[in-house]
Amino acid sequence: MSAFRLNVSAINPKREDMKSPPVDCLVDTGSELSWLPREVLEGIGVMPRKARSFRMADGKLLSRQVGYVILNCGDFETSDEVVYAEPGDMKLLGVRTLEGFGAMADPIAHRLVAVSTLAASAAPLIV
Repeated sequence: MSAFRLNVSAINPKREDMKSPPVDCLVDTGSELSWLPREVLEGIGVMPRKARSFRMADGKLLSRQVGYVILNCGDFETSDEVVYAEPGDMKLLGVRTLEGFGAMADPIAHRLVAVSTLAASAAPLIV
């Protein structure tokens, strides 16, 4: 297996004509949220909604702002919370975005693969 990168665009959910240029992101199934540079998000008029704390791989705790966007990667699209990455932070495509895409990472072919979404049962199971 190997790490790989994909181009991701962010779209302002209130003004879908405001779309970022593609951002080269590391596909990171160990990261819950996706991280895009602050200037990219501000450039499409997305405002921070809240702050969240994150425990980094080295154990360091840091706080970052989070906003709501539509994310697009090829044929995949979803709405999600995105972290405002500061200088020095990585640009990441996180697992929640992958789940929203209905996709899984194929680290061998370096691409996303569509997967079926599990539906909840409408009736209780009788055993």
